[in-house]
Amino acid sequence: MTKTMIKGVLKTWKEDRGFGFIVPDGGGKDIFIHISALKGTSRRPVTGDIIHYQVVKDNRGKYKAVNAYIDGVEIIEEKSQPEPANNTVKVVAILVGVAVILALVAYFINP
Repeated sequence: MTKTMIKGVLKTWKEDRGFGFIVPDGGGKDIFIHISALKGTSRRPVTGDIIHYQVVKDNRGKYKAVNAYIDGVEIIEEKSQPEPANNTVKVVAILVGVAVILALVAYFINP
């Protein structure tokens, strides 16, 4: 994986399929980019955008862009969603607590 960011121009973009190809500034083969490499961008890419990216080799031996962003386009931080509360567990815990309290009260009232 290339740790440094590379800059290139988005040569083609197929909006209906969510991918395109970048021409690297330094020349060389076009690099595949999927929409998933552009996480958090405030808009979809368009042909001609300047893209900053890293390159990895996928499991088929092909190179692709990852950790990419569009030059001059705001990155929106993804908000982590809190885990949904498991209400069933809470209700059972409350009921068990109430039952224990009632049992203790009954025991001390009628020894």
